[in-house]
Amino acid sequence: MRDADVPGFVAGLGLSGLVDLHVHFLPEPVERKVWAFFDRASAEYGTEWPIRYRLPVADRLATLTELGVRTFAPLVYPHKPGMAAWLNEWVLDFAAGTPGAVPTATFFPEPGVAEYLGKALAAGARCVKAHVQVGGYDPRSESLDPAWGLCAEAGVPVVVHCGHGPLPGEFTGLDVFERVLARHPRLVAVLAHAGAPEYTQALDLVERYPGVHLDTTMVGVPFNRSDELLPADWAARLAGVADRVALGTDFPNIPYDYGVQLGAIADWAAADDRLGEDFLRAVLHDTPARLLAVGEHPGETTTASD
Repeated sequence: MRDADVPGFVAGLGLSGLVDLHVHFLPEPVERKVWAFFDRASAEYGTEWPIRYRLPVADRLATLTELGVRTFAPLVYPHKPGMAAWLNEWVLDFAAGTPGAVPTATFFPEPGVAEYLGKALAAGARCVKAHVQVGGYDPRSESLDPAWGLCAEAGVPVVVHCGHGPLPGEFTGLDVFERVLARHPRLVAVLAHAGAPEYTQALDLVERYPGVHLDTTMVGVPFNRSDELLPADWAARLAGVADRVALGTDFPNIPYDYGVQLGAIADWAAADDRLGEDFLRAVLHDTPARLLAVGEHPGETTTASD
């Protein structure tokens, strides 16, 4: 699917917009370093990674609007101590001044984590990002128990990059993260990239824990050979957890058109008779809207299907 096809595709489903749970906006110095890392992707990952939407902030926001993205979670994440509280302040300000942006937060295993995360949640953060792979930390750390507990108690979803993709880290792996779920079974955890490449194990966790969801970020797209890596029963198993899959894209840092991700999701819907358009409406709008509490805040309207 090309980007030019997206608005018509969305309208054809009876949706007035998309809700994207996995988008990145960062302070300019941090963003510059992230993009420089992707510029070295051939050395880091063994493949080129040309950032498709390497544009000024205003142009990126205009692109989301043109694509029909009405609500999105601008995710931030630290790679070392001392960053998270500052990132939380920045992204809360960004969301306050950006139509469609939902306030988010992040954390890191460090002194004061419960205090600054609690402050962000009290200020209205409705989604939290935990990046185990980039942060290089153990999600089972006792220092993070208060943070996971705060999120579980608040019912705020945590988008967790804990799978081995694109490269394994010291503390990546869904078996590691399951220890967190066992201690905090009420946690609303969204497995970023559907736990790639451990897709089968990710589906097992969704079935085992009622708060676990998957996001679609980079899943099923040709760039990372997901069409080869997805299990043969992927669509069939999605049919059993259809209300626990949410749109995520990694915009703007993807090396292909935004529409490619939507095309992959549409292929899953076509692969099993139990899915179809109801599944697409759930993934592209209803489930991420529920997770982000869209429409539950003053001055905010939903973009639900007619």
